[in-house]
Amino acid sequence: MTANTGTTEVRAQRRERRRSLKEDALNLPNLLTMGRIAIIPLVILLLDRGSPRDCFWAAIIYAGAALTDMLDGYLARKRGLVSVLGKFLDPLADKLIVMATLVWLVKMGRIAGWVVVLLLAREISVTALRSIAASEGVVIAAGDSGKSKTALQMVGILLLIIGYPYHFDFFVFDLGVVDLVHVGRALIYVSLVYSLASAAEYVGLFGSAVEAQRKRQNEEGS
Repeated sequence: MTANTGTTEVRAQRRERRRSLKEDALNLPNLLTMGRIAIIPLVILLLDRGSPRDCFWAAIIYAGAALTDMLDGYLARKRGLVSVLGKFLDPLADKLIVMATLVWLVKMGRIAGWVVVLLLAREISVTALRSIAASEGVVIAAGDSGKSKTALQMVGILLLIIGYPYHFDFFVFDLGVVDLVHVGRALIYVSLVYSLASAAEYVGLFGSAVEAQRKRQNEEGS
């Protein structure tokens, strides 16, 4: 009787977990996040076609994805829909669209391969570091360098996607023809500096947080 009761409880818990996961997957913030992942092939397809019109629409879609990144986080917090699935999907979607776009931009000759390798290596290293920190009960918040890197990288990639010279005339200021690839490339170079600086910042924060945790544990043990 006891064994049967235990088995029933386990099955009920499994059904509840499955139901909870399904509910998380179908809430609005997570649907927006999954939508960001779903549009990656469309951005790549438009870039592969490569005409000014295609690149313009690819940039519009990429910008829309960036806006939904801010929107889904806001909705999750506002509606109390923060979930484990969302915490997994949100950073995954961001990194997938950035990685896929940057790799394709290398293929198109709009950014150097070594820059993309450094940027991706930084992202993987910081993600691994934060995962290790989380497993130790240490939370590492994004610093100012990381936020600046994200903003510069987003705008830089957007300009690289557009990728053609355009004439800019702002009222009395005539800037002439500006090649957006050069501007976007410059922003990515600057974002690379911030990327490396923020990576060093994360390492320092990780070391300090772990050391502080060990001191607390030693004090509690004594």
